[in-house]
Amino acid sequence: MTISHFHNGTIWLGSAGETSDALLVVDGIVAAVGSALVADSLAEASLASRADVERVDLDGGFLMPAFGDGHAHPIFGGLEAEGPQVRSCPSVDEVVAEVRRFAAANPDIEWITGASYDGSLVEGGLFDARWLDEAVPDRPVVLRAWDYHTVWCNSRALELADITAETPEPMLGEIPRRGDGSPLGTLREWGAVDLVDAVRPPLDETIRLRALECAADYYLQRGVTWVQDAWVEPADVDTYCKASAQGRLKLRFNLALYADPRHFAHQMPDMIEAKQRVDALADPHLSANTVKFFADGVVENETGSLLNPYCSSLHNHGLRVWEGETLAEAVRAVDAAGFQVHIHAIGDAAVRQALDAIESAIVANGPRDRRPVIAHAQIVDSADLARFAELGVIANMQPLWAQLDDLMIVLTIPRLGEERAATQYRMRSILDSGGDLSFGSDWPCTSGTPVEGLAIGTSRQNEQGEPTGGWTPEEIVDIDRALDAYSTAVAHQAFADHSPAAWGEIRPGASADLIRFDRDLRELPPRELAVMPVHTTYLGGVAVHSAP
Repeated sequence: MTISHFHNGTIWLGSAGETSDALLVVDGIVAAVGSALVADSLAEASLASRADVERVDLDGGFLMPAFGDGHAHPIFGGLEAEGPQVRSCPSVDEVVAEVRRFAAANPDIEWITGASYDGSLVEGGLFDARWLDEAVPDRPVVLRAWDYHTVWCNSRALELADITAETPEPMLGEIPRRGDGSPLGTLREWGAVDLVDAVRPPLDETIRLRALECAADYYLQRGVTWVQDAWVEPADVDTYCKASAQGRLKLRFNLALYADPRHFAHQMPDMIEAKQRVDALADPHLSANTVKFFADGVVENETGSLLNPYCSSLHNHGLRVWEGETLAEAVRAVDAAGFQVHIHAIGDAAVRQALDAIESAIVANGPRDRRPVIAHAQIVDSADLARFAELGVIANMQPLWAQLDDLMIVLTIPRLGEERAATQYRMRSILDSGGDLSFGSDWPCTSGTPVEGLAIGTSRQNEQGEPTGGWTPEEIVDIDRALDAYSTAVAHQAFADHSPAAWGEIRPGASADLIRFDRDLRELPPRELAVMPVHTTYLGGVAVHSAP
């Protein structure tokens, strides 16, 4: 029997914002909350004087339920450590220099792949293959942009993929071109990116397993113990299953199996088989309960689907991934098979299409506890706000995005226009309309550090503290609701609030998935909150990360 007694600090219990002063954990399960009940429990079990009771002095600090990440891409994130380190490069010249350095240090790597460069470094996000040719002319180079919807290739990669001036525009993709029709070197969305992926050799499984462990370490250091992997393909299922069989899953993952409109007619049996494979493992750290749809792309490359056209491209409403009624048909099929639906929808037209599809599934398949998710919901038309609550749809938003950073100023606002840009990330509007709001990071597209997202969500200010009073301040979320959105609400999204291993709240019977901080997060100004380190992360009562 393992017993831990937490005391001498503030213990934030969960969604109601209640706090306590003491906590007893027995064999990884919360046994009692509050100093009086903890004392009674210790006395009744004759534990009060036992030397093996771990006394955890919080030293005036803060204990809360562990964070969950409601939308992320952990294998992608872990793989970034395997290639050239371009994420922090502030210019094209520095990206090219890093690729050159990596290539020289790794002469035996056939394909040089890396992520994720800043798409705002070049006007329109259009990067030229010839710039990478200067670093590596004889081997293929493929770099993913921060949005993971765009790649930048050198000429050798384009050549191997047989992408030429004669290559037609692919379905669900775009090949930006030079004046003579030759491909520039930037590929947008899956239809174009798949042309390169089709000729790129698969990664060795040892690299993928190492990437998954790297991602787990990244998350545990940040207090995250459950992650929604929001884009899982068959090779990823293999990686997760192998990691499970080898006892290498360090936290909880749920897999969202990717539904591709080009192949969906043949995907359902494979999705059901993948879920059965995962269920058969009976691993409490792994589930595959969800199917992921893309309704559109992203605003920054004008593939987000909008009700009204882009300011920078008149008559262009963006990319509608599923045409006609095909999204609704696919959502109905997935819902009927018992999966949770998780839909990427950035633009207001995509959000409406996603809501319509979910509504059609409810009508066709009848009532059940389905907890559908619309991820990002960057722009929601006012006419659709109340539908989130009416349909029981969870809005999973990325609070880190709700700021005036370079991406917003250089790429997003010029495409949307000032008036429409001011309607982005309506977090408080969703809550005030009765809807459910959970938080995610979309890591590695952006940082997976929850306290950074909390700082932005509760202030709508960038790291320079601008603008005064916050950007679109009417959508600021108070700290208690923000903490809830990154913990209890994610547990609700994960169906973990009533499972045998319930987490997301501190209450008797729940798993002791906890985070300890040295200071009360609710009392910190945003710029201090953003850099507040995690002292200890607990998974099932076990300290799985402790700060040096």
